[in-house]
Amino acid sequence: MKHSVAPSILSANFANLQADIELINRSKADWFHVDIMDGMFVPNISFGFPVLSAVKRYAQKPLDVHLMIVDPDRYLRQFQEGGADHIIVHYEACTHLHRTIHAIRDLGCRAGVALNPHTPVMLLHDIIADLDQVLIMSVNPGFGGQQFITNTYDKIRELRALAAGRNDRLIIEIDGGVSADNTLDLLKAGANALVAGSSIFSASNPEQAIAEMKSADPREIDL
Repeated sequence: MKHSVAPSILSANFANLQADIELINRSKADWFHVDIMDGMFVPNISFGFPVLSAVKRYAQKPLDVHLMIVDPDRYLRQFQEGGADHIIVHYEACTHLHRTIHAIRDLGCRAGVALNPHTPVMLLHDIIADLDQVLIMSVNPGFGGQQFITNTYDKIRELRALAAGRNDRLIIEIDGGVSADNTLDLLKAGANALVAGSSIFSASNPEQAIAEMKSADPREIDL
């Protein structure tokens, strides 16, 4: 399965967001990654439904919407109506995760679960077959530009082993501190979707940075 690259618009230029949306449209990126933060689940606030709808108006690629919010069930339909193609909720924020995942599926969206750095992969044992994707946070959620947590590689391998034979089509997505420098190592470990914000939008040529991540081929690595 060829890996996907999802630029995070949290690192885009909010003063000229349409220009950065069009940049991603032109690029080899696969998705737009949209971080929704409520100031409660994480110590930051990003944006809500009006901005999501504005992004959807110009985006020509799917919206991968990551809900870093408490009680996400309240808003699933509104995010779907606002343009979300994928909805990712946090394991730590969902009391009835199985019900939440199937509610997302019922809305016609791809359903995913995110894990904070301290959350063990094995907690997904009973629901792994129901998931379209799992997002592993490789930094503590809430802010961009943080240092990558190296234990992420072990978590990817554990998750891929957990899914083997039960959900071989599972998308394993990594978010935080991702760049061209660690892309191959992440793919080798078993990831197949990469979220990158600062490393793309702070690059002198963001489209080239995306293309470099997209062209990485783990088959070139001596396994």
